[in-house]
Amino acid sequence: MQVNHVDQWLGWDKWDGHTLSWVSKCLIIYGCLMWLACGLTYLLSLGDARTIREVGIWVKPMKFMAATALFAWSTVWLTHLAHAAITHGKAYLGISILLVTTSFFEVAYITYQAAHGSASHYNMSDRWHAMLFGLMAIAAVGLTASQGWLAWEIWKRRGTDQLSVTTWGVIMGLLLTFVLSTVSGFLLGGKQPAAGEGLPIVGWHLYKDIRPSHFLGVHAQQFIPLMGIAADRFLGRYATRALAAGSSLYVLAWCLLTQASLS
Repeated sequence: MQVNHVDQWLGWDKWDGHTLSWVSKCLIIYGCLMWLACGLTYLLSLGDARTIREVGIWVKPMKFMAATALFAWSTVWLTHLAHAAITHGKAYLGISILLVTTSFFEVAYITYQAAHGSASHYNMSDRWHAMLFGLMAIAAVGLTASQGWLAWEIWKRRGTDQLSVTTWGVIMGLLLTFVLSTVSGFLLGGKQPAAGEGLPIVGWHLYKDIRPSHFLGVHAQQFIPLMGIAADRFLGRYATRALAAGSSLYVLAWCLLTQASLS
């Protein structure tokens, strides 16, 4: 498979300095800064042995920085893939502002707390920290709501032509990100996972831990559109049914992981 074919399938072949809106460029730069912050935090963590609940204090900030970078870049990619004209409108500016402000607040607070050796999540030690934990929940909903808003904007501009399976994958991925991650996020906010390290890299536990299903919820933003792209390119007249089946299995996996976390 040629690299240029991959670029074409993913819609990257249409990207250049002239087609990208200034808002998209800002989101890309924001993602780059988050990756840079993640790298610098990793270097800082090498000389800091402090832990919170048996996990290094810098692990959570790095996770959120990396996830935020991917979230911002994916927003640009999906909008250009489904309807690039949206990126030049006021709604897209509003979506981007919502994304940046909510995600930056979470990353900044989590990093600040880590620097002081204190927990950000589930920290109810006083009214101030309890209020900030509540604000984090509101910010998280706002962040995922930006994807639901984007799905609505794409749907509004569908016109009279039939939507491609790729576009349907984008819309479904954005909507599932909003719905699934919001539900699992609230469940996660009400039930602290077990202490200690779990699986490598991610640190989850596969039982009584809502984080695996929350991961599926957040990253439906990437996985479902990729399903749509693959179905559109390879499955011809079966593409729509394949996307529906793949999305259903994805939601089923989320439900099973959520059930396992609550049992």
